[in-house]
Amino acid sequence: MERFLQEAKNASRVLAELSGFEKNRVLREMASALRANTMSLLEANALDMRDADINDLSVALKDRLLLDEKRIDAMAVALEEISALKEPVGRILDGWITEDGLKIEKVSIPIGVIGIIYESRPNVTSDTAALCFKSSNVCVLKGGKEAENSNRAIADILQKVLEKNNLPKSLISLIPDSSRDGVAKLIKMDKYVDLIIPRGGEGLIKYVCDNATVSVVKHDKGQCHTYIDKDAKIEDAIKIAINAKVQRPGVCNSMETLLIDSQIASEALPKLKTEFDKAHTQLKGCASTQAIIDVAFATEKDYDTEYLANILNIKVVDGVEGAIEHIVRFGSGHSEAIVTQNVTTAEKFLNAVDAAAVYLNASTRFTDGGAFGFGAEVGISTNKLHARGPMGIEGLTTYKFKIYGSGQIR
Repeated sequence: MERFLQEAKNASRVLAELSGFEKNRVLREMASALRANTMSLLEANALDMRDADINDLSVALKDRLLLDEKRIDAMAVALEEISALKEPVGRILDGWITEDGLKIEKVSIPIGVIGIIYESRPNVTSDTAALCFKSSNVCVLKGGKEAENSNRAIADILQKVLEKNNLPKSLISLIPDSSRDGVAKLIKMDKYVDLIIPRGGEGLIKYVCDNATVSVVKHDKGQCHTYIDKDAKIEDAIKIAINAKVQRPGVCNSMETLLIDSQIASEALPKLKTEFDKAHTQLKGCASTQAIIDVAFATEKDYDTEYLANILNIKVVDGVEGAIEHIVRFGSGHSEAIVTQNVTTAEKFLNAVDAAAVYLNASTRFTDGGAFGFGAEVGISTNKLHARGPMGIEGLTTYKFKIYGSGQIR
């Protein structure tokens, strides 16, 4: 592990000499290589999907794991979009001249070597590799064992493009020891690794945060809520709620709990249930919800559970204050939404709720690097420091001060 990370650290100096033009050309070649190797990627993914059936993985996890021609093309498109983004490194963020005549420039620079630990979704391999490469960072990747064949196939394709361009393949690599022991070693290698980004289940995030000596930007669970206010347009509210839960239940920005104002619950809940029944959503609710529609009872534990499946909690609350109170108690700081036509209520919710993304009259499913115009993301940060929300290339940079003098002493 130490020798592997030493190579990664050494490779970072090569990136420092690459121009933005060269990086963008290589990224476009990577996109073309993914498309050209569609069949081999599908074959590798079929092995993972076979194992998923053997291991009886959930429908949601299988959806996250699956690659088809459309998703492979979307991976390639993401790389092309990243190549078209502004160069993030070497930008002068600020500048001034001091009383002593020193010219100071605040300049964006790469973080260095970034370890990314993730689960299930193979597209994370190409997305994060491309974002790191664009921002002149070396990436060390640790994907989930359920996607091992897919991740290896993707990494091999990207590495071949690097070698074709006389670049070290250690710029993008999977860690040699993908066991728990390997992860335990990686997160303590602060001599070589500058940042760890874990994205996955609650257990993974907790383990990394509790044990890492390398700095961590955590991408914690998405305990997302949508609150339907008494002043909402019911038709819009139903459309938004259905999308937030059903469109892709197995991702972190999908809604896990629907909050509804007690003043409209008797009118709105039957309509919502009709639509969720069409989508075969398993519904759970509080006692007030059960008094209106036929659903299972939602426990305290349910309200704290990230299902990543087509299961939804419902809670009847006393207005926006009740919604905020529930979110403060159970929210994870990811994405929260309010549906209302009342501007005062909307602003109260948007200002009071502490989350990376807060929405008015829109689905939480938009919390995504591509949807935000970042090209892709390394994850959704629930940290408050350094980076928050969809973490694109700017989140993968830091800065230093360049000071130009003419003989000054202090």
